[in-house]
Amino acid sequence: MDGIRHYRMFAAYNRWANGRLYDAAELLSDEEWERDVRAFFGSMCGTLNHILVADRIWMNRFTGTGETHKVLSDLPHPHFGDLRRERGAMDDRIADWVDTLDEETLEGLFSYVPVTNPKEVTQPLAPALAHFFNHQTHHRGHAHMILSVLGHEPPSLDLIYFLRSDEGKEFA
Repeated sequence: MDGIRHYRMFAAYNRWANGRLYDAAELLSDEEWERDVRAFFGSMCGTLNHILVADRIWMNRFTGTGETHKVLSDLPHPHFGDLRRERGAMDDRIADWVDTLDEETLEGLFSYVPVTNPKEVTQPLAPALAHFFNHQTHHRGHAHMILSVLGHEPPSLDLIYFLRSDEGKEFA
């Protein structure tokens, strides 16, 4: 699989996995949504907001446009419905942007200023994009664990299941 197809697969997988995760999180009570279960960002609310915040930061770095944040623990959408709408819009934005990439751009350099250490960094785009998708998967794993701790059945989020789904068959 070439580089562009690989990243398009991850953009589609990201949308699919987030849809499944948000379908499961929608079943949480308000108390469960906000309950601190000692995950890295505390609650399901904190965890899913963190993923959106980080995605906004990275998409602003990649494209030079869109909202960004100065703190990784920002909570821009404490209410589930608002967060779900923003998540869907972000997943569309990610997929649309990845569709604009070509191999030359993917192999090129880009510069940005990290939130945690404000000194400009220049690096190849492809590894940063790999980190971007890996970061989402990492924290979806936290959200998966939160569902389990709260006594809810977490959905399967495995990439291999995505590839077997209608949404993923074109990448299999």
